[in-house]
Amino acid sequence: MNYKIRKIEKKDNKYIENIIRTCLIEFGGNHEGLAWSDPDLGRFSEIYNKEGCKYWVAEDENGKIVGGVGIGKLQGYNDICELQKMYCLPEARGTGVAHELMDLALEFAKKYYKKCYLETLSNMIAANKFYKKYGFKSLDKPIGSTGHYSCDVWYIKEL
Repeated sequence: MNYKIRKIEKKDNKYIENIIRTCLIEFGGNHEGLAWSDPDLGRFSEIYNKEGCKYWVAEDENGKIVGGVGIGKLQGYNDICELQKMYCLPEARGTGVAHELMDLALEFAKKYYKKCYLETLSNMIAANKFYKKYGFKSLDKPIGSTGHYSCDVWYIKEL
């Protein structure tokens, strides 16, 4: 399957919110302290429309959005960004689309930042392997103030 990756548009907000909520339910992440309770979840087209921030969606051949990823500034740091809200529906996993999203996000991040941070859940086993494959190194504790206090795994990568 070929995917089209493009910058998020206002019409995509609800679809990407749905994908994130679906994936969080799948991994038991439908509670406070995670993206589940993020007040900006349905407003990505506005939130990621600033210098140094961007969100991309992946569409399948039928125009269905199957995943997305964002880069945003890590609050409290000027030279560190955060890989944000990277989720793909089960049907898109293993297709290579996550690699396309990650490559695009990291290339963008290099233009503005020196390091990239991310936080996730330990039970997202495939995602954790994926991040390590991209050179993300484990941290002992979180950095910045993301509000995602329920995450239990943190990574950083030199860009």
